[in-house]
Amino acid sequence: MNVEQRVLELVQLSDWINTYLSKDSGKFNENDAEFEQILRKSEIENPWFTQENQKLALEQWVSVLNQSEIEQWLSKYPENKIQKRVGLILAGNIPLVGFHDVISVILSNHIPVIKLSSKDKSMLPFLLKKWKEISNGSLQYETVERLEDFDAVIATGSNNTARYLEYYFKDHHSIIRRNRTSVGVISGNETAEELRLLASDIFQYFGLGCRNVTRLFIPKDFVIDRVFESFIDFKEIINHNKYANNYDYNRAVYLLNQDKFWDNNFVMLKEDEKLFSPLSVIHFSRYENIDEVKSFIAENEENIQCVVTKDKNIENAVAFGEAQNPSLDTYADNVDTMEFLSVI
Repeated sequence: MNVEQRVLELVQLSDWINTYLSKDSGKFNENDAEFEQILRKSEIENPWFTQENQKLALEQWVSVLNQSEIEQWLSKYPENKIQKRVGLILAGNIPLVGFHDVISVILSNHIPVIKLSSKDKSMLPFLLKKWKEISNGSLQYETVERLEDFDAVIATGSNNTARYLEYYFKDHHSIIRRNRTSVGVISGNETAEELRLLASDIFQYFGLGCRNVTRLFIPKDFVIDRVFESFIDFKEIINHNKYANNYDYNRAVYLLNQDKFWDNNFVMLKEDEKLFSPLSVIHFSRYENIDEVKSFIAENEENIQCVVTKDKNIENAVAFGEAQNPSLDTYADNVDTMEFLSVI
């Protein structure tokens, strides 16, 4: 396989997606209409995958799948001469969350053997079929119900599943990923616009991604109402049935337990040291010194995907509004997938 040719094909696929996103449905051709049906099917199969969220994921991919960014990304790694079969067990918490692994395997001159998530089983196969058409049938990949005949594996699951996967694949080269979440650090001098951008890091994809913020660090004298005000653009989230069910359940639990929490009728803030929060709830704590925050982040490094903040003194800081816009060289669990694929 010629990797340069695969890059050009991937750019063509990205251009096709971008054209689809820019079209009015009345101007759809046969391929466009088929893809539109795929997106509708995905939402029926998994109500978390709304049309808006699926198209948001597609827009994010289009923004990075251009020739210059792809070539710059690949330039850091040697080209593999020996083709291997790489098993992929994909997650399904947000749309196309496993696409990066698939692209990485293909552009590493390997063959992806893909076990799709039951939550995201329509859009990725369509895009791979489209890529194969662009390649005149030369693109190699497989989708399977059970992984067999593979040389290495990349698997994503819950913490409990990860223990099973580590044992099951103990004799193979592997990357096994676990649950992670992200945190936001407010310094106290944010503008209203910056706080609105932080809200997008919390609410995009209903907060289901590992890059979504579930825990906030707020200065001791910061007025918490400013946080709630910044959330208002996402008030319609409560009209989504599954999200509303989570909100109603968690609110009822807190009321029964007489827990203290802040509520704006579509999300709750609860002062809690725990890193992971239930859906529709954001945990927060107040701090006097930023070193307290840095210590917490260091102690919980293995469970944190990214830190959203404007504080440049915090390592690996991600700007407000950019949590769900990772670059191609940003890797899940901070494990370099391409480096792994270059040595299997």
